[in-house]
Amino acid sequence: MNKAIETAWTLAIMLCFGLTGAGAQTVNQERLGEVNFPVSCSADAQKEFNRAMALFHSFWFDPAKKSFAQVLEYDPDCGMAHWGISIMSMGNPLAWPPNPNAFKAGAAAMKEAQRVSARSERERDYIAAFATFFKDWETKDHRSRAMALEKATENLAAKYPQDDEAKILYALVLNVTALPTDKTFSNQLKAAAILEPLFTKNPNHPGVAHYLIHTYDYAELAEKGLPAARAYAGIAPSVPHALHMPSHIFSRLGLWPEMVSSDYASYLAAKSELKQSTLGIGTYDALHAMDYLVFGHLQQAQDKAAKQLVDEVGAIRKVNVENFIAAYALAAISARYALERVDWKQAATLELSPSDLTWNKFPQAEAILVFARGFGAARLGNVAAARKDVEHLRTLREVMTAAKMDYWVAQTDFQIKTVNAWIAYAEGRHEEAVELMGAAVELEEASDKHPVTPGNVVPCRELLGDMLLALNKPLQSFAEYERSLKRDPNRFRGIYGAAYAAEVSGNRKAATEYYMKLRTLTHDHDTERPEMVHARAFLGRPQ
Repeated sequence: MNKAIETAWTLAIMLCFGLTGAGAQTVNQERLGEVNFPVSCSADAQKEFNRAMALFHSFWFDPAKKSFAQVLEYDPDCGMAHWGISIMSMGNPLAWPPNPNAFKAGAAAMKEAQRVSARSERERDYIAAFATFFKDWETKDHRSRAMALEKATENLAAKYPQDDEAKILYALVLNVTALPTDKTFSNQLKAAAILEPLFTKNPNHPGVAHYLIHTYDYAELAEKGLPAARAYAGIAPSVPHALHMPSHIFSRLGLWPEMVSSDYASYLAAKSELKQSTLGIGTYDALHAMDYLVFGHLQQAQDKAAKQLVDEVGAIRKVNVENFIAAYALAAISARYALERVDWKQAATLELSPSDLTWNKFPQAEAILVFARGFGAARLGNVAAARKDVEHLRTLREVMTAAKMDYWVAQTDFQIKTVNAWIAYAEGRHEEAVELMGAAVELEEASDKHPVTPGNVVPCRELLGDMLLALNKPLQSFAEYERSLKRDPNRFRGIYGAAYAAEVSGNRKAATEYYMKLRTLTHDHDTERPEMVHARAFLGRPQ
């Protein structure tokens, strides 16, 4: 039994005895971290408001809404409780824009906060700041309103320089409005400058650690996020999302055993919560963690462990709450399982599941699976099927364009180029194939991964390395694999590709180095892949 699974069993036992997993705990037993957000409400309301904000900061939305509602039971005139309900109604801010129903609920609660008002100018300023996000929400574009919210929270933090909560929320909004194409990371560095001193001052605050992880969730910044990543699960171990969040940094750095341990804890806690109630949040957190788990297992050649999760996801017929994060996981998990194992036949036959999910609400998630299927068909030389999926991707891109999903439109652009590149390769148009694959790399690396994903289902630069190797250009291939590993470190296919390209080109030293890395990477494997057999044979040869 490998270390990750031992950890998982330990956590499972803990869950059974109520040591983690808020669904199995009383309020006195739960561990959510420490938040002090003063409001001009009754003493009981103040205590519950701090609890609600702790849940808020760990993105446990439905329990937080219930906690804010409990604040109103204690003090019906506590306007800030309506403020909290409003924000929690819209779900994960890093996955905004919310759907229209969520917006309606959030806008109604914010209107009620304005009607009830608050007993202090500071609280009224909080309500006014976040109300800017709802102004003309039915007609004004999301980006403009998000930028208005950023300015409003900046002003709020400036007006109340001693108010740590205002600073923390401003840092969160900076992450919400950060552009994935901004390689200067201007918003993230602003957020870090706010949060790092607060992490020293308030090491047990859930929001500070949580938002630092999101702030550093980029290949270029990830090392800086390790202290927060290694602290957060201990700050709020009762919350599934807090148990999951460290894996954002671990995945960036290729720390797969730590990532798997983190996500098993989250997965088990989420499933425990789901047994306690019908909260959709349980489904969201479980699926989100499972996507990361499958990814981490596959990098370590733990294909059997990954398959158990793939089968569990495949048995799902209904999602309690249809949201993008759940839809993304449902599409990505099966795609990852096929592509990481180089199973082009399986990739070429992928179908959306569950079939009764309203997939047309999530074209960006559907595109993940359509890409994987088209790519698999192209790798098999089934050009007709691959072209059909390219047309499907173009249709989805049109839908996303109309919905102003600019980030996902760009993602679909490089998916289309990638499938077309391998169609060209299959048809013998090799120069064009390399050009298309190079263009896909440029498009992918012009932005970054979405905050809710552990990474694209396969890096384009790694695929460029595959293509160059197939065209008997091992020196060029080796260079691309090495560049890919700088952006996406410790990936099984990247390491093996670099090793094999080095071997073919006669660079025994580099080949040995990378094959040894592969051996270390797969130390706790549960499946003997052909690549591992080849690596062992190479390393066993006399020098």
